[in-house]
Amino acid sequence: MSTIHLSGNDHTAVSGTQTAPKSKTRHLVVCGVVAGPLYLLVALAQALSRPGFDVIHDDVSLLSNGALGWIQIANFILTGILVIAFAVGLREALAGGRGRTWAPILMIVYGVGLIGAGVFVADPMNGFPVGASQPTHITMRGLMHAVSGGMGFIGLMSACIVVARRFRSVGREGLSYFSAVTGIVFFLAFAGIASGSSSATVVLAFWCAVILSWAWTASLAITALHRPETFQAR
Repeated sequence: MSTIHLSGNDHTAVSGTQTAPKSKTRHLVVCGVVAGPLYLLVALAQALSRPGFDVIHDDVSLLSNGALGWIQIANFILTGILVIAFAVGLREALAGGRGRTWAPILMIVYGVGLIGAGVFVADPMNGFPVGASQPTHITMRGLMHAVSGGMGFIGLMSACIVVARRFRSVGREGLSYFSAVTGIVFFLAFAGIASGSSSATVVLAFWCAVILSWAWTASLAITALHRPETFQAR
């Protein structure tokens, strides 16, 4: 016999020991699965095809410049919207317990940071885009891009740690470890790129950290969809 439990404003059907998120929540959580592949496919397609862009030395934010810059701008904004939608679904999926408030809030901060990175375009540098004049100092637009990106990344890293503590508190050691490692790796890679270094090692490390962070986001969403009991507080 099925019963209905309330979790915040959400209704979840329970059959045996496994709960299933309602349709609205599922649609929001699916955004967390879609966001990463969309961002990476669009960014990598541009990085490998646009003249003058060096994938092992240039930051992906530079793709927002030039005649085709609107593609990366749209990529940032759309991905940010998807992350925010996922955060709303995540709050409904987390049935009480540690992190139910702060994990979604921090993911929203990440989503807002992505949108800000699209609205405020990074300054041209390293000769990209080809033919663009290079500013002699950071512009206000470039500064706001850096602030938006930094804010978003801090939100992401913090969310990883909050989620790690959540999973540890409910005995999900594997998911806790994955979350913590993702947060730490991203912090180290972000520190390297924030130093202003454009060395191949630093840039490639950051690319790897970005891929890892999207894999974590997708795994969190997939777990919420297919193993919802994992999100139940004990």
